[in-house]
Amino acid sequence: MLLDGRNAIIYGGAGSIGSAIARAYAAQGARVFLAGRTRETLEKVGLEFAVVDALDERAVDDHADAVAAEAGSIDISVNVIADDDVQGTPMADMPLDDYLAPVVTSVRSKFLTARAAARHMRVQRSGVILTFGGSGDRTAQHNYLLGGLQTGFDAIEAMRRQLAVELGEHGIRVITLQTGGVPEAIPEAFEGRAAIEADLTKQTLLGRTATLEDVGHVAVFAASDWARTITGAALNMTCGAVLD
Repeated sequence: MLLDGRNAIIYGGAGSIGSAIARAYAAQGARVFLAGRTRETLEKVGLEFAVVDALDERAVDDHADAVAAEAGSIDISVNVIADDDVQGTPMADMPLDDYLAPVVTSVRSKFLTARAAARHMRVQRSGVILTFGGSGDRTAQHNYLLGGLQTGFDAIEAMRRQLAVELGEHGIRVITLQTGGVPEAIPEAFEGRAAIEADLTKQTLLGRTATLEDVGHVAVFAASDWARTITGAALNMTCGAVLD
C-alpha cells in the first residue's frame, strides 16, 4: 500500500473533506490521527482522534508532540479546517471582521499546524505538509462576492511557496490540493446546493467536478513516494475550471 508505516495528522478531520482524506489514508496503510474541535463528529469517523482547536498555539504544539512521541514520527500533516468565510455580500457592504475572518483563520491555523509538523519533520528529514484550496481563476466572474475567501487562499499559496523553499533541504515537501469546489462537501439540506453544483460543473472542461473520492485519491498520491518529486506546487484537480 502507498502509505504503509506513515503517520498522518488531519486537522478538520471530521468534516467531509477531512474524513474523505482520512479514510483514503487509512485504506492505504497510514495511521491517521484526526484533530478537530467537536468530539461528537470526530467519533463518527471511526479513527483515532483528539479534540484540538487548530487556532490554539499551545494545543496544536502539544498535540503534535504527543503524536510524534506515541507514533514515532509525523509523516503527513493536512489542514482542511473550515475558513469561516462569508460570501454573497459586496465588499463595499461587508463588515471588516467578515472580510478578514477567512484570512486570519486560514493563515493562523495553517501557520501553526505546519510549524508544529515541520519541527518534527526536520529531525527525521522527511515529511509532507498538505493544504487545501489554492488560488482560483482571476476573472471577474469567479471572484464575484467571495468576500475574503480568495484573499485567504492567495495568502496560503504564498505561505506554501515559502515553506517549500525553507523546508526542502530537510526533505519536506509542501503541496496545495487545488479544487474548483466539491459539491459533495455542501450539506444536502442546503437549499442552494443544486444551483451551486450546476454552476461549478459549467465552469469545468470535463463536465464534472471533483468528488470526495477524487480528493482522497489525490491526497494519497500527494503524500506518497509516487509524488516524491513534487513540492512547492498546487495539484490541480479542478477538472479544468482553473488552467495553470
